[in-house]
Amino acid sequence: MKDFKYIIVFLIGLPFFAVGQTVLTLEEAIAITLENNFDLRIAKNEVKINEENVSLGNAGMLPRVNGIVTNNNTILNTKQTQSNGNEIEIDGAKNLNLNYGVGLEWTIFDGFSMFARHNQLKEIQKLGETELKLNVLAKVSEVYDTYYILVNQQHLIRSLDSIIAVSEFRLKTAQTRFTIGKASKLEVLNAEVDYNADVSAKIRLKEQYAISKITLNQLLVRPSETDFTVTDVILIDETLKLTDLLTLAQEQNPELQIQYINKKIQEYELKQVKAARYPSLSLSTGYNFIRSESPFGFITQTSGQNFNYGFTASINIFDGFNQNRNERTSKIQLENTQLQIDRQKQAVNAQISSFYQSYLSNLALLEMEQKNEKIARQNLEITLDKFKIGTISPVEFRTAQVNYANAVIRLTNAELLAKQTEISLKEIAGNLSF
Repeated sequence: MKDFKYIIVFLIGLPFFAVGQTVLTLEEAIAITLENNFDLRIAKNEVKINEENVSLGNAGMLPRVNGIVTNNNTILNTKQTQSNGNEIEIDGAKNLNLNYGVGLEWTIFDGFSMFARHNQLKEIQKLGETELKLNVLAKVSEVYDTYYILVNQQHLIRSLDSIIAVSEFRLKTAQTRFTIGKASKLEVLNAEVDYNADVSAKIRLKEQYAISKITLNQLLVRPSETDFTVTDVILIDETLKLTDLLTLAQEQNPELQIQYINKKIQEYELKQVKAARYPSLSLSTGYNFIRSESPFGFITQTSGQNFNYGFTASINIFDGFNQNRNERTSKIQLENTQLQIDRQKQAVNAQISSFYQSYLSNLALLEMEQKNEKIARQNLEITLDKFKIGTISPVEFRTAQVNYANAVIRLTNAELLAKQTEISLKEIAGNLSF
C-alpha cells in the first residue's frame, strides 16, 4: 500500500513521452515553421519583389534607349496619263519604305523627384521587411502558444492517469470489501461511477490534445496525422520589467516601425509633389537609316541616314491651382501618418501595461498554486493511509482525490497562463526569440 501510494502521487512527475514517438522541441517547431509556412513564404517573396524595385531605372534616373524599325510595303496596279498624252500602265508595282534606327531620351532634371522616388523605393523595401518581421512574430507566437498548450495538456493527461489509478484502486478495494461482506453494493457502484467519470474526462482531454497536434502540424505545414510529442517543461521568464518592455516596444515593435516607415514614405511623396514646381529638362538624340523604292516617278530609289539631337525644357506656369491642392493634400496625409504613429504608440503602451498586470497576477497565482498542490498532495497521502485502515469514508476519500486533481489542474493552467502572457509581452515588444 505504501509503495502504491508513492507511485500514484508522483506519477505526475514522470515524463510523458510515449514509446516510438518523436520528441519535437520548440526550437525545431519554430525552425520548421519559418522554413515551410505558406504565409511566411509569400511574405518573403514580397520582400524580394521590393528589393528588385529599388533601382535607378525604376526611379527614373537612367536614360531610355529605343530601337525602331518601320517597314511599309505596297503593291499597286496603276495607270497614268501624262501631259503629253502618253499613257503608262504598271501592274504589280511595289513601293518600299524602310526606316530603322536608335533613339535616346534622358530626363536629367525633374525637380529632384527622381531622387525622392529612389529613396521612397528604399523605404518601401524596409516596409516589406518590417511586415515580414511582423508576420514572423505572429507565426512564432502562434507556435509558442500551441506548443505550450500541448505541454499543458500532457501534464493534465498525466495527472488524470494518476487520478484514474487512484480511482481504480478504490474500485478494486470496494469490490474486495463487498465480496467479504464489509461493504455494500452502493459503495461499489459509487466507486465505479467515479472511475468512469475520470476515464471519460481523460478521453475528452485526449481529443483536445489530438486537435492541438493537428493545429501545430498545420502551422509546420506537414501532414496533420504526423505523430509526435513535445517536451515536458514550461520555463517562465520571471524577470520582465515594465519600463524595459515599454522602451523595447518603441524601438522594436513591428507595427510601430511600420508607421514610422509609412511616414518616411509620405515625406518622399510630398517631395515628389513639390518637384512639379521646378522646371523639367530632358535630352534626346537618335540615329536613323532611311530607304525607299518606287518603280515609277522621277526618283525610283532613295536612301539616307540622319542624326538628330536636342532638348526639351518645360515648367508648370499655371495648372488651375492643382499644384497647390496636391501639396495641401499631401501635407494632410503626412499629418495623418504622424497621428497614426501617436495612436499606435498609445495602443502599444496600453497593450503592454495590460498584459504586464496579467503577467504579475499569473506569477502570483502560479506561486500560490504550487503551494496549494503540495498541500493537496500531502492531503491525498494521508487520505490513502486512512483509507487503507478503514478510518475514512469513500466520500471523504473521493473528496481528497478530487481536490488533488483540481489543484494539479489549476497549477498547470497557471503555468500556461503565465507563459502565454510572457509570450504576448515579448511579441508586442518585438523581442520574442526565434
